[in-house]
Amino acid sequence: MAGRIEARLGELGITLPAAGTPLANYVPYTIAGSLLVISGQVPLKDGAIAVTGKLGDTVSIEEGQESCRLCFLNVLAQAREAAGGDLDRVKRVLRLGGFIACIPGFTQLALVMNGASDLCVAVFGEAGRHARTTIGVPVLPGNAATEVEAMLELA
Repeated sequence: MAGRIEARLGELGITLPAAGTPLANYVPYTIAGSLLVISGQVPLKDGAIAVTGKLGDTVSIEEGQESCRLCFLNVLAQAREAAGGDLDRVKRVLRLGGFIACIPGFTQLALVMNGASDLCVAVFGEAGRHARTTIGVPVLPGNAATEVEAMLELA
């Protein structure tokens, strides 16, 4: 029987991807006590970066939001792996960190990052309301438009 969070994903029409493997010398997540820290996830879909480029140039706000949404799906895939396949072990999403590749002067960073935050709350409800930092950067790995990292509390 699917857990509560897996059922919610089904209601939202979401199938999580398999957890990706790191592209460099780091681990996809670490656990200390009940704290789960997930490394930054790019918008991978079917094994490739789905949204590339910079906000304010070749990437629209809507495409950036979708990019952040994809990043968060990959965060969830890592969380499921870390939690032994049981997303119901996620007690609370504590923090999301967003990195938005953009041109100088682009100011809609928060709006773009809402793609991840809105999905987080849709999946976890009140337990998905989180602290957040969003910053603009000149470039991300693989020319990804966005990257999202997370800190969660496990039961």
